[in-house]
Amino acid sequence: MTRAPLSAPQRTVPMHTLPPVRVVGLGASAGGLAALESFLGGVPPGSGLALVVVQHLDPTRKALLVELLRRATPMPVTEATDGLRLQPDHVYVIPPDHDLTVVAGALRLSSPHQPRGLRLPIDRLFESLAADGGERAVGVVLSGMGADGTLGLRAIRAAGGLTLVQSPETARYASMPQNALASGCVDIAAPPGELAARLLAARGAVPGKAAPPDDEAVLGILLQLLRDHTRHDLSDYKPSTLRRRIERRQAVHGLDSPAAYAAFVRQNPQEIDLLFKEMLIGVTRFFRDPEVWDELRDQVMPTLLDRARSGEPLRAWVVGCSTGEEAYTLAMVHAEASAAYTARTGQPAPGLQIFASDLSQEAVAVARRGLYPSGAVDELGPERLQRFFRPVQGGYRIDKPIRDRVLFAQHDVILDPPFTRLDLLSCRNLMIYFNAALQRRLLPLFAYSLRPGGALLLGGSETVGHGPTLFAPVNPKSRLYWRNSHTLHAGAVDFPVGLRSAVRPHHKDFAVPASTPSPANLQTLAEQTLLKAFAPAAVLVNDQGDVLYVHGSVGPYLEPAAGKANWNIHVMARPTIRTQVAVALRQALHDGATVELVGLRLDEDGSRAAVDVTVSLVGVSGAPSVQAAPAGLLLVAFRPAPVPTRSRRRPAGGELPSEALQAELQRCKDEIQALRLEMGASAEELQAANEALQSVNEELQSANEELTTSKEESQSMNEELQTLNQELQTKLDDLALAHSDMQNLLNSTDIATLFLDNELQVRRFTEQITRLIHLRESDIGRPLTDLASTLDYPDLVADARQTLRTLTFTEKEIATTDGHWYMVRIKPYRTLADLIQGVVITFIDITAAKALEARLRQG
Repeated sequence: MTRAPLSAPQRTVPMHTLPPVRVVGLGASAGGLAALESFLGGVPPGSGLALVVVQHLDPTRKALLVELLRRATPMPVTEATDGLRLQPDHVYVIPPDHDLTVVAGALRLSSPHQPRGLRLPIDRLFESLAADGGERAVGVVLSGMGADGTLGLRAIRAAGGLTLVQSPETARYASMPQNALASGCVDIAAPPGELAARLLAARGAVPGKAAPPDDEAVLGILLQLLRDHTRHDLSDYKPSTLRRRIERRQAVHGLDSPAAYAAFVRQNPQEIDLLFKEMLIGVTRFFRDPEVWDELRDQVMPTLLDRARSGEPLRAWVVGCSTGEEAYTLAMVHAEASAAYTARTGQPAPGLQIFASDLSQEAVAVARRGLYPSGAVDELGPERLQRFFRPVQGGYRIDKPIRDRVLFAQHDVILDPPFTRLDLLSCRNLMIYFNAALQRRLLPLFAYSLRPGGALLLGGSETVGHGPTLFAPVNPKSRLYWRNSHTLHAGAVDFPVGLRSAVRPHHKDFAVPASTPSPANLQTLAEQTLLKAFAPAAVLVNDQGDVLYVHGSVGPYLEPAAGKANWNIHVMARPTIRTQVAVALRQALHDGATVELVGLRLDEDGSRAAVDVTVSLVGVSGAPSVQAAPAGLLLVAFRPAPVPTRSRRRPAGGELPSEALQAELQRCKDEIQALRLEMGASAEELQAANEALQSVNEELQSANEELTTSKEESQSMNEELQTLNQELQTKLDDLALAHSDMQNLLNSTDIATLFLDNELQVRRFTEQITRLIHLRESDIGRPLTDLASTLDYPDLVADARQTLRTLTFTEKEIATTDGHWYMVRIKPYRTLADLIQGVVITFIDITAAKALEARLRQG
């Protein structure tokens, strides 16, 4: 599918009133301070740039960013205020808890309209720069987490401005630069210290400052290079659009003329790919022009659902789907219309199969992933967001029922065969970038792709032009059109050339029966038909001409061909009647009526015999009919015909009588006319069948690409699960090591310790406790009251319960039956979350201290 390059959008201020200063938006987040300092350090005095800095700041605290940046640059650094006019060689910093935009060369502050955590202040600034400055705008994304800035860079790129990104490998947090690069809308990627020099080098060749290239030869050279390298022909695009996109690449490399850029392209073949991507810049969003989608949902979609064939889904084609927002929007509209259809009829609504195509492989890959940043879904509303998306890390992913409705494929609408048998075709804001000749060629192609009664959706600046016989508007101001029932022959459509292949025609209306009846049934069927009408020699054939049954002697009319056996009437018929019989078979199939051929000659001079041929479609009113006859069977009957008499002797001059000459001439005319009809019908069917096969091939290729993508996604998910499993295994190993450390620590203290839960059941103990209480590993979970010990401590259980109840510390000196003394301490067991989950009892051996105390008392 072909997508057009985008020119600069309408700006709020005319170009001649724009301020001379060039505004550079700098966006950064986590780890961005060092990158900002490095960038500003590379901006020389007198650069003429006004730099506007936006960073994700804590809205509740005073920012120190102004003071910190003043150390990195001699330029004045000030905090932005509302209405402040931009001056060259100045740095302006966003204040906390504000959104910052640029309008008519002045700074504008506003309160954030999104809650904390969902704000995208960098996108807001960049989008305002694109609208205000157009080709003068510059956006720079530095280190940070998330995807803020990506949508803004896309808007600047579409407006013709310059986009720069810090190299991810040099960023402390690479998420923001990586997301920007993945979008395909970045002109320059470099370390932050080099970005300023690259920007200043590009400024000298900025679009709008240099004169537009008028050298048609240079433009032709570049188009030829693109055509040779990519196979895509852009010569039917508007020249002004092509020149604007070439100027951008010229500015990126700091070249001063189109001729210099053409020489640069020859020396650097990789630049051809970058120039081609430049031509494919697309700006789209969900539910762009909401009133159009409301009209589609409320007026067009109900009609299509009512007309849908039983058991078949609707088919739609979104031309120029870019990163998929419009295709998914169509799927959401169908889901909403289907709910209304079910509520209205009580029946399940027909499904929808959407074929979404684009020329950019990168855009198709983004669309297939179905993952969009938070800023891309801001305008959907909470109801649609909850119904059609699910939040994931990094944004929102299209829900599976919506995703399954869409098949994405790389496709060139100019060169590749179209999708066919469509109920809806959407081609918005694409044809405005094509010249008039290409627009006139595409509209009949779209009409050919649509079924009669199908709908065509165009952009706000597009119309069907001079094609009123093909389309009728839904209403006078609408960009939605109905496909008229006007017959469109294949010859009226300028199909893509160079891609057709010689294939055997196989018209969908002439399908071979699913199963051939048995010979016994065929004989009965043929005999009944012949007995009802006549009993000449005849053959029963299917719609492909294969002979299924022979009645009587057909030797004078049919003969097997030499070589491999081929029981087909088109091969077996005598040469003199072959063409007429083929035309009659086709006519009988097409019209459903009996066709009679009178007086066909069986030899070249017509002296031996003639035959009348009748071709009847079995089972059709007015033709031989049998109950339960299979579809597509024809009866070809041969009846001998009298040979016109001729004079046995020719005149002296050797000429034939005038009557014979007239008859011979008429026979030749009939044969020529039959051949013409046959050739015309065959050509149309060949073209239609070939286009249908090409479309089927495209659909199969799309499905195959979808399966490949699903396989890759599954493989990626499996790798992520393996990584997660390894991380969990590492955590388990760490926990096991920590447990071993703790166990060794407890044992090394030589203190008997007993852990009890809230029910005073054993949960854990150290080795030393076994000298006091008879415990084994199997005793874990047993109540304390069931355990035997050498302690003379009958109140142990009561003290433990007291500690649990009052959360107070208990300490007593307790003797044992074997003459030892222990300091028994009972403390509540507190978790890190300060929850009480039992008690800890420690037994410290104080036997030596007690003995010393006794000796001291005795002394």
